[in-house]
Amino acid sequence: MTTSRLKHFPISFFSIIMGLSGFIIAMQKFEIIYKTFKLSHPLGYIDLTLFLIILLTYVLKFIKYNDEVKGDFNHPIRMAFVPTISISMLLLSIAFLEIDASISKTLFFIGAPLHLFFSLNTITKWVQHTNFQIQHFNPAWFIPILGNLLVPIAGTKFISKEILWFFFSIGIAFYLPFLTMLLYRIIFHNNLPEKLMPTLFILIAPPSVGLIAYFKLTEGIDNFARILYYFALFTLLLVFSQYKMFTKIKFYLSWWAYIFPLSAFSVATFVMLNNTKLIFFKTLFTAIFLLIILLVVIISYKTIYAISKKQICIEEE
Repeated sequence: MTTSRLKHFPISFFSIIMGLSGFIIAMQKFEIIYKTFKLSHPLGYIDLTLFLIILLTYVLKFIKYNDEVKGDFNHPIRMAFVPTISISMLLLSIAFLEIDASISKTLFFIGAPLHLFFSLNTITKWVQHTNFQIQHFNPAWFIPILGNLLVPIAGTKFISKEILWFFFSIGIAFYLPFLTMLLYRIIFHNNLPEKLMPTLFILIAPPSVGLIAYFKLTEGIDNFARILYYFALFTLLLVFSQYKMFTKIKFYLSWWAYIFPLSAFSVATFVMLNNTKLIFFKTLFTAIFLLIILLVVIISYKTIYAISKKQICIEEE
């Protein structure tokens, strides 16, 4: 990578790891249902290697272009993507629960405290900043909150559930006011910039991940769990109803925002299937997973093509 491209290496590259990790976790559930070859295992190691490459590249950017990285931490849009670093670790930790427990544990004990730090740092800047406008608010602002809901999923094998309830509470408590603010911003103000339109899919993730985390903590499906799942289902239908808008968006790295939320919903559907045995959930899981495969292939191709044509790692307008 040339010096100029390293300078403009975007923090949003970690969204690729979020997407691939979510896909691998969903694939593990597919392998359980259909008893197929465990392709998720080698893909997990590929995903981990890719994460280390992206992390190393970003560290090099920090060493050589410290001011650019500081800019990521203070920009009203990009700062929400900083916690994708710790979220990537947590998702890899979840994926490696079934591949290598020692790697999973290591990633968890780095990712969980790191995400708490990022959450505190990001929310503090939101509170103290004097230049933010309602137009800056977008679905990516859910990312720091979302990561807290991942901690209980990865951590039930490693630490006390009391600590995990702490993280779960942060995620759920912040999700509701953030959803209210986002609806206000979308309904009464200008549309999101085209580049951020794919992040609308992120709205599917909090109730989906919330259900999975809640199930991990309570080991059962009750009425609150059902509320989380069916609101996630409604959000999925709502986002899908905007499909014409999404087909007109040119390619950005933000396209990877399609993958993780859909993967989270598919895993939430797997949880419902396991606890109800209803064929509806098996059919829905399979349909969503096949859609995820299609999207992973298309978006991976477009990402590789964009990198080869030097359309990524360029100065933002």
